[in-house]
Amino acid sequence: MAYRLEEINYRTIADPKGMIEEADALYAKKVQEAAERILENQKRSPIVLLSGPSGSGKTTTAMKISEALEKRGVHTHYVGMDDYFKTVRPETVPRTPEGEMDLESPLCLDMELLNRHFTELEQGKRIYVPKYEFSRQMRIQEPSKSIKLKKDEIVVFEGIHALNDMITSVHPEAFKLYIASRSDVTYDGKVMFKGSWFRLVRRTVRDYKFRGADPADTIAMWGNVRRGEHNNITPFRDKADFQFDTSFPYELPVMNQTATKLFKTIPEGVERFEELRQVFPALLMFGDIDESLVADDAVIREFIGGGIYEY
Repeated sequence: MAYRLEEINYRTIADPKGMIEEADALYAKKVQEAAERILENQKRSPIVLLSGPSGSGKTTTAMKISEALEKRGVHTHYVGMDDYFKTVRPETVPRTPEGEMDLESPLCLDMELLNRHFTELEQGKRIYVPKYEFSRQMRIQEPSKSIKLKKDEIVVFEGIHALNDMITSVHPEAFKLYIASRSDVTYDGKVMFKGSWFRLVRRTVRDYKFRGADPADTIAMWGNVRRGEHNNITPFRDKADFQFDTSFPYELPVMNQTATKLFKTIPEGVERFEELRQVFPALLMFGDIDESLVADDAVIREFIGGGIYEY
C-alpha cells in the first residue's frame, strides 16, 4: 500500500479531521478482525504473540485488541516482553559485527523463562512476570505482576521477538500477530518517503519527548535497529496468523514541526548516512496538522503523548 503525497497535502488543508477519522476507522476495523481471529484460536491456546519492528505501535495495538476482547466478554491480560530482558553484562551480552552491544538481539531475552511461563499459563498455573529497569539495564527482584488465567481468559505478549522460532517452535498453537508501518508515500509514481521512515520519525520524536534522548543518538542507532529487524524480526513475519499495516496518512503532518526540528542535522559518519540525510528534505514536503485533532486513543499518541494509555 502507498499513500499519495498530493492527497495527503490536499486533505491536510481541506479536511484534516476527516482524514484522521477515516484512517483511524480503517485501523479499528483491523483491530476488530484480529480480535475475532484470536477468539477463533482460543480453544487451541490462551496465548497471543504480537510482534513487529520498533515504532510499529505494538503497545497501543495490544491494548486496543485487549479492549476489543473485553467487549466480547473475554478478560485479557497484557505483558510487555521487554520485562523479560536479561540484566546486561558486558561479558555475556550479544555483540554487533563492530563489537558494540547488540540490544536488538533475541538473545537478550530470557527465552527459557518465557517458554516456561507460556507452558505454565496454558496449564492454569500462576506466573510471576519479571520487571526490567531500563535506566540500569537490569532485572530487579520485585516482579511486575502475577497472572493466573481463569477459564476463557487470554494473555497478550507483545515484543519485537514474539514470533522468533525460539518461541513459536515451542508453542506453535499460540495465536501469532504481526504489525508494522509499511506504507510508502509517493508522488508522480515515485517513492518520496519510505515506509520504514515512518517508524524512524515516530521513534525519534518519542525518544526526544519522553526518554530525554538526543535525536542524534536515536538516529545513529538506526542502522543497528534496521539490521536487527532484517536478522531477527521480519524473517518471522510470515509465521503470523494475521498481519496489518499500522501507518497513518495523517501522522507526518501531525509530527512534522517536531520532526523537522530533530532531523535538521543528521550526524555524519553514521551507518546508512546517505539514506538518513534524505529524511529532512522529505519531511519538508508535508504540511502541518494540529495534534489536538488527533483522538486521545490514537496509535500515534504512543509517540507524541497526550493519550489515554500508559506506556
